[in-house]
Amino acid sequence: MSKMTRRTFAKLAGASVLLGAGASRSLAAPADEGGTSRRRFTKELVCGAIGVRADQRRAIALARRFGFESVAPSPHELAGLSDGQLEELRGELKETHLMWGAAGLPVDFRRDERRFRSGMQRLPHLAASLRRAGVVRVGTWLRPTHDTLTYRANFELHVRRLCEVAGVLADHGLRFGLEYVGPKTSWAASRYPFVHTLAEARELIAEIGRNNVGLVLDSWHWYTAHETADDLASLTNADVVACHLNDAPAGIPVDEQRDNERELPAATGVIDLKAFLGALVAIGYDGPVRAEPFNKKLNAMADEAAVAATAAAMNKAFALVS
Repeated sequence: MSKMTRRTFAKLAGASVLLGAGASRSLAAPADEGGTSRRRFTKELVCGAIGVRADQRRAIALARRFGFESVAPSPHELAGLSDGQLEELRGELKETHLMWGAAGLPVDFRRDERRFRSGMQRLPHLAASLRRAGVVRVGTWLRPTHDTLTYRANFELHVRRLCEVAGVLADHGLRFGLEYVGPKTSWAASRYPFVHTLAEARELIAEIGRNNVGLVLDSWHWYTAHETADDLASLTNADVVACHLNDAPAGIPVDEQRDNERELPAATGVIDLKAFLGALVAIGYDGPVRAEPFNKKLNAMADEAAVAATAAAMNKAFALVS
């Protein structure tokens, strides 16, 4: 079955514009002697986001070797393990002082009803496997445009489908995060723009009306949506399920940035990551933070070199608020 991934959507959106336009632990929960809050979020490795192919055990090994603190869980892989194997994997995480990050949602809710129903039939089993493995966070992204549905019609469709998804996840003790996609080159790529700002995402979450639903924040989308630290100040830790950290290419106006052409965290300084991460520290966010640069140069590297480069970039960014 074909699947609309973020990477695929970003490429399609860019082409359209050119043509026509776990539970998280506290790493340092107390305030330091000067009264300044310290970070509680974890540095998460997501191999697929940096062009590295790895099964769950290899991802864990790479995360441990390169100093990550959490690792993304694979719903389908975990679902294929027995209870004993899941328990063994949990023990391996504990021994290596790693935590689960956020799993991707294994349901295609963006297209036709048949695909959605097919995904929903499998979701209870996958959600149960995630919970048995100790995962507590699941996230997905919102396509910021549609060819045929107006904003209101698309909003109603999302409320109906995502409310159903959230209900199944809640039955298994899983939180559910939604990520808005901010670049103008993405939301202007089709006829009808959809949710592409923090404010709109919060409206959608409020309408869904389930207490396990929150945000997936991304410094890239925060930047391309012309948002500031003040926009994040109204959030609480309970509002944020997961977080992505990226930088932007230099020399490109914000409204011309393209979603599949990003940089590793703190690579260029275009995005004010000190303000972004500082806001996460201020609200006491205690979940995973991953790099998701969609960067061709990084993807072309050997696996270990890509993981090492990502770790170095994350360390550089985290040092801004240490």
